[in-house]
Amino acid sequence: MAGAGYKSFTTGDVLTASDLNTYGIEQTIMVFASSTARDTALSSAKSEGMFAFLKDSDSLTYYDGSSWTVVDLAGDITGVTAGTALSGGGTSGTVTVNVDVNSATTATGTSSDYMLIADVDDSNATKKALISDVVATGDITGVTAGTNISGGGTSGTVTVNLAIDADVAVGADGAGVDMTWHSATSGDYAMWDASEEKLIIEGTNGATALDVTDGNVVIGDGTLTVGSDGAGEDVTFHSDTSGDYMQWDSSAEKLILEGTNGATVLDVTDGNVVIGDGTLTVGSDGAGEDVTFYSDTAGDSMVWDSSAESLTITGTAGQDALAVAAGDLSLNSASISSWTDANIVLSGQVFGG
Repeated sequence: MAGAGYKSFTTGDVLTASDLNTYGIEQTIMVFASSTARDTALSSAKSEGMFAFLKDSDSLTYYDGSSWTVVDLAGDITGVTAGTALSGGGTSGTVTVNVDVNSATTATGTSSDYMLIADVDDSNATKKALISDVVATGDITGVTAGTNISGGGTSGTVTVNLAIDADVAVGADGAGVDMTWHSATSGDYAMWDASEEKLIIEGTNGATALDVTDGNVVIGDGTLTVGSDGAGEDVTFHSDTSGDYMQWDSSAEKLILEGTNGATVLDVTDGNVVIGDGTLTVGSDGAGEDVTFYSDTAGDSMVWDSSAESLTITGTAGQDALAVAAGDLSLNSASISSWTDANIVLSGQVFGG
């Protein structure tokens, strides 16, 4: 009977009628002229698994235990079309289709969506996996905004921004680093040079490079130098009165004090004013100014009165008001008209008019 399986015969074995029917005739593809001829010949010998070819219809049939069924030898597939996220296909020959991710529509993945993976633990078999089951490769669980930084977060796309709202330390004590602030003008900048230990401000000639609108500039220790030896710069100090100022004119090599008539413009409360080399000039030729020298005695003074063109020495009676230790006292084109409460003593000799 068909479906009995396979039997191997060796030399000398007896081939019985049952063996011939079971392993031979019933398990071959029998050929009949028609289905009628098949049914007539096998009316009492049908068994499940038999195959019979019918010549009139060129069809192959098999018996499924209750009826004969036609096997479609030619098939009915006329073409393979590549669908969503696939490429390839065809209408003849050996057809191949491939996964084409670029042709798929775009979607926002959620934890309940699936994705295709190659399972390396199962010979790279193609399988699906939940996005929520995909193992994360990183270990960052959150970004915390530190000093002078804002933003951060523990999920999603995290953004941080620079926010200067606390002290900023550049470098470390004894290990400073340079810092440069560039301006909108090429070549102009402010730079802290750590190795030179100085702040450099490179600006535009004629424009303000450092503007302290309020507060003080204190030099705790060190020297304020303007310009360099042989290449000085003008320096102007303005007062509260419009038009009054003190200016060092580097090209004219002089200090100019422009004050208010009758008001003190230079007040040396303690210490000395030394003219090491040069001339002290008060006023100008034809435009003199009064000069007063006070003594330690109240009311005593020496006054050059420019308008009266006279030098008045007011001293104390009995004391020298003018002492010429050496040299001559010359009175050219002048006369002694009067001496009031005073004498002129030259080398012990009294001179009178």
